[in-house]
Amino acid sequence: MTASATQSGKPRLVVVGNGMAGMRTVEELLALAPDLYDITVFGAEPHGNYNRILLSPVLAGEKTVDDIMLHTRDWYARHGITLLAGDPVVGIDRPRRLVRSQSGREVGYDRLLLATGSRPFIVPVPGHQLDGVIAFRDIQDVETMLAAARAHRHAVVIGGGLLGLEAANGLLRQGMDVTVVHLGEALMDRQLDPSAAALLKQTLERRGLRILLSANTREILGDTRVTGVRFADGSEIPADLVVMAAGVRPNAELARQAGLHCERAIVVDDTLQTFDPRIYAVGECVQHRQATFGLVAPIWDQARVCAAHLAGAGHRRYVQQATATRLKVSGVDLYSAGDIVGGEDSEDLVLRDPRRGVYKRLVLQDGRLAGAVLYGDVRDGPWYFELIQNGTPIARWRNRLLFGRAQCETVAA
Repeated sequence: MTASATQSGKPRLVVVGNGMAGMRTVEELLALAPDLYDITVFGAEPHGNYNRILLSPVLAGEKTVDDIMLHTRDWYARHGITLLAGDPVVGIDRPRRLVRSQSGREVGYDRLLLATGSRPFIVPVPGHQLDGVIAFRDIQDVETMLAAARAHRHAVVIGGGLLGLEAANGLLRQGMDVTVVHLGEALMDRQLDPSAAALLKQTLERRGLRILLSANTREILGDTRVTGVRFADGSEIPADLVVMAAGVRPNAELARQAGLHCERAIVVDDTLQTFDPRIYAVGECVQHRQATFGLVAPIWDQARVCAAHLAGAGHRRYVQQATATRLKVSGVDLYSAGDIVGGEDSEDLVLRDPRRGVYKRLVLQDGRLAGAVLYGDVRDGPWYFELIQNGTPIARWRNRLLFGRAQCETVAA
């Protein structure tokens, strides 16, 4: 069935992807021009829009699925938005300006917003297709993990990054014996320096997690369901559940098949417009000036800029900013922001207090704060992040900067 032009005479906006990026853009658009478009939203999952960031607390038993819903079906109806949930778009016909969904539905567009997100990277080792090997990406994955925790004992999480540690903590809270397997030499090696990573490892091990670093998974064992994991050195550990949390890949295949310019992801300009001026893209599926995105803050910025252009108020440009990371594991205080690597001309300010479990490292560059790693005491994290974003000169505070905002403001006064 094909939808023709709308009777209202309004231009048609079709949103492909019912996740946080696409729906944040729609929210921003409604605030600017609530009656401009007839809006249709396609989603792969059979739900309204929910906060994917809070899947970890759902897994840990701290929240329910209802708690993390951002937009119920009633919200779409109240705003006159047609929601086609559980019916993903499988093709875009750019010459005819319409999309085709899995069910065969065809809907025309005047403007198209791609918010197809990313897909989990499944490590392609033998056995990765066995029952009990899953990703940690959506509500269905969480429900599968909760069911496994009720029926089984041993869980292995492949990936010692942010998502993997949150999954491991949740499964531990559900009573499973959990082993985190990480190819690198340190946990969260993209966000933490070795000292902070070592403190994190100690904390998590005290909680009951087993952590294997520099561990190269060679094979997932089992006939129909997973029974264990074998490593490159020949060692094996038991597993009833294997969670792949080894990163994501931008979901750009739909755009690529439609002939849009894609590299690692859908290439967009500073207005979030693709090669086709009728088509915009936001979120984890986009590539802007060689960068791809996985954190909320830059995606919210993209949503604001994209919505302004869709609303015809196109004076904004998307500018990449420094990002901050915080681990969502209750009782673990960790904050990382900006450039934590530094360069030849940078210098480090470091505070270590082993008794209190506190570690701080600030990276200075050209008289300004470039990066911060905080463990154990993260109260000043947002302030440090503000200094990084604003490029604030810190020479007058240099000797007190490690001790936080209050000490520095005493000097300023």
